[in-house]
Amino acid sequence: MEGSRSRFVLIAGFGGLLLLMAFTGVDSIFTLRQIQSANNDIREDFVRRTRILEQIRGDVYVSGTDVRDYLLEPEPGKAEAHRASLQQVRADMDSALLRYRAILTPRESQPFAVLSGELNEYWRVLEPVFTWDAAQRKRAGYPFLRDEVYPRRVAMLGIADQIGAINESQIQAGKERVENTFSRLTERVAVTIVLTIGLGLLLAAFTTRRILGLESSTTANLVEISRARQELQRLSASIVAAQENERRSISRELHDEVGQALTGVLVELANLSVLIRGADRETLSSKTAEIKREVESSIGVVRNMALLLRPSMLDDLGLVPALQWQAREVSKRTGIWVKVSADGVDELPEEHKTCVYRVVQEALHNAVQHAAARNVTVTVGQQDSHLRLAIEDDGKGFQTQLTKGMGILGMEERVSHLGGAFSIDSEPGRGTVVNVDLPLAAAAAPAAVVQERA
Repeated sequence: MEGSRSRFVLIAGFGGLLLLMAFTGVDSIFTLRQIQSANNDIREDFVRRTRILEQIRGDVYVSGTDVRDYLLEPEPGKAEAHRASLQQVRADMDSALLRYRAILTPRESQPFAVLSGELNEYWRVLEPVFTWDAAQRKRAGYPFLRDEVYPRRVAMLGIADQIGAINESQIQAGKERVENTFSRLTERVAVTIVLTIGLGLLLAAFTTRRILGLESSTTANLVEISRARQELQRLSASIVAAQENERRSISRELHDEVGQALTGVLVELANLSVLIRGADRETLSSKTAEIKREVESSIGVVRNMALLLRPSMLDDLGLVPALQWQAREVSKRTGIWVKVSADGVDELPEEHKTCVYRVVQEALHNAVQHAAARNVTVTVGQQDSHLRLAIEDDGKGFQTQLTKGMGILGMEERVSHLGGAFSIDSEPGRGTVVNVDLPLAAAAAPAAVVQERA
C-alpha cells in the first residue's frame, strides 16, 4: 500500500512538473509571438502614417512652389504648365488624405479635420488665381503669395507636424504596450520557475526520504537474510553432524550387536554340524551347511553396511586408510581403477576427516553413476596449514553452470561449513576435477557438533 501511494505521488508530482514546464513553454512562445506581431504592426503602421504625412507635407511644399511659379511666370504656356502641375499635386494630396483618413485613430481625428479644412480652404483660395491673366498675375501675384499662400502653407505644415507628433506618441504607446506584455510574461515565467523549483524541491525531498527509507529497509533485510543464512548454515552443520553421529551409532550397532549375534549363530550352527555328522545324518548336515552359508552372507552384508555407513577404520586408523579401503571397495564392486595418493597428511580433526571422506565418497559415486569413468585419482596433501583434496576422473564431464545436483550441493555445504573452498572443473568430454581446500587453523577451535547419545 505504501509503495503504491509513493508511486502515485511520484508520478503525479513529476507529471505535474512536466505539465507546468510545458504550459510555461507554450505560453511563452505564444506571448513572444504576440509581442513580435504587435511590434511589427506598430512599426508598419508608423512607417505607413509617416510616409503619408511626408507625402502631404511634400505636396504642400510643392503646391506653394507651383503657385509661386504660376503667379510669377509671364509666359502663358509655361504658366499653364505650372497650373497643370498644381492640379496634379492637389489630386495626389486628396488621395493621400483619403488613405490617411482610413487609418485614423481617435486622437488624430480633430487635428486631421483641421488639416483637411485648411487644405480645402487653401485650394478654395487658390481657385480664382487660375482665371487671372498675365497682367493680373504680375500685379497681384506677390501680395497674394505673401498674404495668402505662405501663411496658410506654414499653418498646414504645423498641423501636419502635430499629426506626426501624435503618430510618434502612438508608437511610443505601442512600445509601452509591448513592454507591459513582456513584463507580464516575465512575471508569469518567474512565478512558474518558483513553482517548478518548489515542486522539484518537494519531489527531491520526498524521493530522498523514500530512498533513505528503502535503503534502511534493504539494510535491515540484508541483515536478516545474513542472520537467516548463518542460522541455516548452523542448522545444516548440525544436521550433517547428527547424520554422522547417527551413522556411527547404526554402524556400531550393526557391527557389535547384529554382527556378534550372527557370529554366535554361526558358531552354534558349526557345533550342530559336527554333532549331526557324528550321528551320520548327511541330509541334516547339508542343510546345516546351507544355513551356515546364509548366515555368513548375512554377516558380510551387515559388515558392508556398517562400513558404508561409517567405516570404523576412519575412527580407528585415520583418513588415509579409510580412503584406501574405500578405493579398493569401489574398484572391486565396479571395476573402475581408483588410485589414492596421500602426501604428509597428519592426524586431522574429526570434522575434517569426515568432510574429506564424504566428499571422496560422493565424488566416486558420481564418477561411477554419471561420468562413466574408467580411472579415478584421489590426491590428498597437507601444506601451509591447508588440507588440499583433488578427485580427478576421465569420464564424460558436464557443464558445471547448468548441472548441480544434491550431491554436489552437499559436498559444497560440508566444505563451506569448515571455511574451505570448493570448486569443480569440468567440460563435456574432458572429465571432471573436484578441488577442495580446507584451512586447518580453525581446527584448534572446531565448531560444536551434536554429541552421540550414551
